Amino acid sequence: MTDKISCGSRLMQLLRAYGVDTLFGMPGVHTLEAYRGMDDAGMRHIGVRHEQGAGFMADGYARMSGKPGVCLLISGPGVTNAATPLGQAYSDSIPMLMISSVAATKDLGMGRGRLHEITDQSQVTAPLTAFSAIATSPDQVREYVARAFALFESGRSRPVHISIPLDVLTAIDDKPVTRRAARGSRAPASAGIADATKLLAEAKRPVIIAGGGSVRASSQLVALAERLGAAVVPTIAGKGVIADSHPLALEATLDRPATQAMIAEADVVLCIGTELAEPDIWLDGPLPMNGKMIRIDIDPEVLVRDYDAAVAIEADAALALADILAALPASIPSKESHNQVARIRAAEREALTPLERKHVKVLDALRRAMPDDGVVYSDMTQLAYTGYAFYPCAGPRQWIFPAGYGTLGYALPAGIGGKIAAPERPVMVVVGDGGFQFTLQELGTAVEQKLPMAIILWNNDSLAQIRDGMISRKIPTIGINQHNPDFIKLAEAYGCRTASPQSIEALEQAVTAALAADRPTVIEVRESAGFLA
Repeated sequence: MTDKISCGSRLMQLLRAYGVDTLFGMPGVHTLEAYRGMDDAGMRHIGVRHEQGAGFMADGYARMSGKPGVCLLISGPGVTNAATPLGQAYSDSIPMLMISSVAATKDLGMGRGRLHEITDQSQVTAPLTAFSAIATSPDQVREYVARAFALFESGRSRPVHISIPLDVLTAIDDKPVTRRAARGSRAPASAGIADATKLLAEAKRPVIIAGGGSVRASSQLVALAERLGAAVVPTIAGKGVIADSHPLALEATLDRPATQAMIAEADVVLCIGTELAEPDIWLDGPLPMNGKMIRIDIDPEVLVRDYDAAVAIEADAALALADILAALPASIPSKESHNQVARIRAAEREALTPLERKHVKVLDALRRAMPDDGVVYSDMTQLAYTGYAFYPCAGPRQWIFPAGYGTLGYALPAGIGGKIAAPERPVMVVVGDGGFQFTLQELGTAVEQKLPMAIILWNNDSLAQIRDGMISRKIPTIGINQHNPDFIKLAEAYGCRTASPQSIEALEQAVTAALAADRPTVIEVRESAGFLA
């Protein structure tokens, strides 16, 4: 006989049945019933300082673990505070589940001025999610959770928001918990595979563009590149899908002239799991291509967006690449792509600006201090704009960057989520002085959880990227020079370790010590530091 407990308590059991063991959130008066059964279900709760932090932690957890990240928030302000993380997860196709309370069913849509009331809360988050729904019964809670995990486990992952009314959370739910099976991965059509294989086998100058949709197909992608002798260009989200040290790997330099010229000269371009969106190419129009394009994506809409593909394959990347590999002829003429890759990498390095060269000094030091399995969560800051191209990665999702939505304040809470997901892996955060102040209160969460993280604070005492854009357009530099706090004292007030290195060697030592510590370390590096000149 099933015990009679509240829907809020049953929700914890339901989430555990779907493999969830960690929640990010902040208790509030409207979510209390969900906390009643949390311990009994064996759920770990990570308390945050702001709901935006909970959303970004869920995102960072998902990117590290490959499992959906889940946050539990109050209705109204909790939901709107977490809207930005939803937008980031939607843009980058991250499986994230936001569960929130909402007004009692009798009050939905009535505008009675109830606490935390939004007249139609689901419509606030609808444009930022795969779906946003209000569950008006315990049975609907089960239905929507099942739908969410079906989306997460097949097709293109996107965040989901489920709102549960106050009276539903407290309602008795006496039905047993079951997990519904989700759809499997989509296999490619044989006709598309045959056409793609023919083009690739005959190509003289093939290039592969690897997006975020290829990160779970790394071994198949590398095998195909080696078989074809094809150069591989990762997008920002695809960075590391082929190790940066591989002779066929370019860095994530789709936005740089030498790489764009190589793609324009290719006779076949295979694009895997990428929108080729503006943040990857920084062009007003499509990426110039004079050869034939093959496109593989799990999302059929992406297959017809912006480009006329000669072959479009709607499929899981790993399945499609495995089929292409199996269908290739035994003998394929060798290419000289590795020589071309070396020339282009050298050209892109030669074209670095003086500021980017300063960045590379720092990035090289950070990489020397980081173990090969280390993961960097980076913010929207100039050091990271150079880093997504030139920080060497040995594997996928080792440089995580909020490319699509481009929100400031992402890196610290996302890095916390990543460290919670994989405590055995070294985690570094790279953040600028502007973005740091969006979410720096989550230092309290990192200290509370005793997370050994290296937090690199790149301080140029301004919103430097915006300043440079104003100057280049001859616009007065208004609102970009901020009064900053003493970040070292502020970090120490939270209980963090701190360091202010005055040499490259000291920077490396500070990172090494931070990764071995018993709590987070804030390492401030000033752009004006003499040792970077």
